[in-house]
Amino acid sequence: MAPTVEGGQSVPGSGAAPGGGSSSAIVIGSGFGGLALAIRLQSAGIATTVVEARDRPGGRAYVWNRDGFTFDAGPTVITDPDCLKELWALSGSRIEDDVDLLPVQPFYRLLWNDGTRFEYTNDDALLNAEIARLNPADVDGYARFLEYSKGVYEEGYLKLGAVPFLDFASMLKAAPALAKYQAWQSVYSKVASFVKDDRLRQAFSFHTLLVGGNPMKTSSIYALIHRLEKLGGVWFARGGTNALVSGMVALFERLGGKLLLGEKVIQITPSGQRVSGVVTHTGRVLNADMVCSNGDLVHTYGLIKASDYAAKKVRRLKRKKFSPSLFVVHFGLKGTFPGIAHHSILFSDRYGPLIDDIYKHGKLAADPSLYLHHPSVTDPSMAPEGHSTFYALAPVPHMGTAPVDWEVEGQRYRDVVLGRVRDMLIPDLDERLVTCFHYTPQDFADDLGAHLGSAFSLEPLLTQSAWFRGHNRDDHYSNLYFVGAGTHPGAGIPGVVGSAKATASLIVQPHNQA
Repeated sequence: MAPTVEGGQSVPGSGAAPGGGSSSAIVIGSGFGGLALAIRLQSAGIATTVVEARDRPGGRAYVWNRDGFTFDAGPTVITDPDCLKELWALSGSRIEDDVDLLPVQPFYRLLWNDGTRFEYTNDDALLNAEIARLNPADVDGYARFLEYSKGVYEEGYLKLGAVPFLDFASMLKAAPALAKYQAWQSVYSKVASFVKDDRLRQAFSFHTLLVGGNPMKTSSIYALIHRLEKLGGVWFARGGTNALVSGMVALFERLGGKLLLGEKVIQITPSGQRVSGVVTHTGRVLNADMVCSNGDLVHTYGLIKASDYAAKKVRRLKRKKFSPSLFVVHFGLKGTFPGIAHHSILFSDRYGPLIDDIYKHGKLAADPSLYLHHPSVTDPSMAPEGHSTFYALAPVPHMGTAPVDWEVEGQRYRDVVLGRVRDMLIPDLDERLVTCFHYTPQDFADDLGAHLGSAFSLEPLLTQSAWFRGHNRDDHYSNLYFVGAGTHPGAGIPGVVGSAKATASLIVQPHNQA
């Protein structure tokens, strides 16, 4: 059946399914995972409606336009463009019809307080020269690390990245590969076994922080990120990351899909061991053959009212470990800065101890490591002429380990973050400042329903991966599906797009066989 709304108003967009049948789906949330799933379903002839609470699509990839500046909420690092191109290819389209992806070089510029600078790129000659400048003996070690990264990429990403782990047996099948690559070791310990310079150990292990993982604990399987970047490069969508969201929406709507904005889902309606649809805050009642959530896992199960099963699920999820949050300062400056890379990492002098503050001790660091995003160096349209757009991101504890009053603390910590940028890169930042605002863990909780204000859902531990992570189809409600960072394989654009592929395989293949 096509999605319907009780009260005489229908949601258009019914679609004939392959084989002559028909089916319908509701996707809650329009983040990358939700949109990727919606495109896959609509491409398969399943009439799909995306229901989004905010005034714009994108989820964590939201956008603000202020004082002539374009500020992406994040994420900003686009890797594995092939996983995105595949979404367009499903209907014989090309991503280039909707999105202009621009290559970014270097991938990252890494900076330390002592003035050390490291250009991270997939240009082998340049990268080896950069490594040799810090420690010549580590050039061979890095080559061995890349071989390791290649292996875990092939096993963990190509073979398992889009596989739905619905039972423990599927986990057991993956166990030999996990054992072969010693997945119980952390990314940092594995990197450290290949390279000896401490700065290089930081340079090749920090990536996990960008998907919510502690480098000292996250499974070494996540070393696959290096192979992913080396093969596919690092990209930026002209107009900002939300321009990629807009392109996905354009594709979805051309296929006949429907996007409802400003409709916050307040209830998922159970019906025995199935769900029948959702209710929004405006009183809208939407019915469909299946419901798929791109929302926070804890929040989603909390939407199933008066369900002992859902209540138990919430309690179990709350006992799991959730990734940290983020404190993000968006600012626009007078002037241009061609000497500041598109992506920079500003390291604190404390790597391990700082990570412990974030993950263990719940402390706001006075010396945070920062990811600095400078999109206008690649795409000047992100700022008014003669100006520059930036954001500085500091990983911070989630609200479960650091119950901070961000209404009080936000302004102070903004000054801490901007102080780090001023001291390391832009001495006259204060005189150049045109506009500035910040985004806190409380905002993640309020705007996105993120449990504890976590920015990346469940922490990517080995014991919270694959079958141990959120399942792509619920174990009780047979037509309730999940997609996004809380499901396998995890956070990041390739991760959530892969989770959409895994979830779609549970829906589309049985649907086409019916």
